[in-house]
Amino acid sequence: MKLARTTLFGIFILALAFGAGCSNPADDKPEAKVGEETAAAPAGTGDKYTVAEGSKIGFVGSKVTGSHDGGFNEFTGEVMLVNDDPTKSSVKIQIDLTSVWSDHPKLTEHLKSTDFFAVEHYKLSTFDSTKIVLEGEQYTMTGNFQLHGVVRSISFPATITVEPGKVTVNAEFFIKRFDFDIEFKGPADNLIRDEVVIKLELTAVPAEAA
Repeated sequence: MKLARTTLFGIFILALAFGAGCSNPADDKPEAKVGEETAAAPAGTGDKYTVAEGSKIGFVGSKVTGSHDGGFNEFTGEVMLVNDDPTKSSVKIQIDLTSVWSDHPKLTEHLKSTDFFAVEHYKLSTFDSTKIVLEGEQYTMTGNFQLHGVVRSISFPATITVEPGKVTVNAEFFIKRFDFDIEFKGPADNLIRDEVVIKLELTAVPAEAA
């Protein structure tokens, strides 16, 4: 009887571990609202800040059996800060998709293929904000996101902090890759999820100091 209880306990622990490994990383993240491309508001006159070294753009993708971390090593960006007010300001980001990395070398090469980013055809991805609004203590940033030859307007929550000589933009949300025609499903017994978590950790400094 003692052996049977021990065996059942072991099975229970393995089941918990397996279940945790299969969870969707997007489950506890906000979903970006996706719509048609929109026109940007007229740009105000402000101070140009450039995204500095140490900033990060990352992602987490997952499949039935687990998840993978990744990101991009090469990207540029700017914040046009107007009167120290994020709601009057704008953010632009340009990502070199050929600089994609992941936690597995074979996956990194696969991400560059036509199954995913198709970097030979679509080298760059861009984001241009069209509106930033304050909702409570957090901002909602809306902008046109171009990926894989598709442009969609996306809206997501962001924390924007303005300090002397520095602007930081942090956000964590998920998009659905099918919205951008990235539809590779993976093997039937290990399907790749539609949801991809995006992580932004951006620090911008005055352009002349960059």
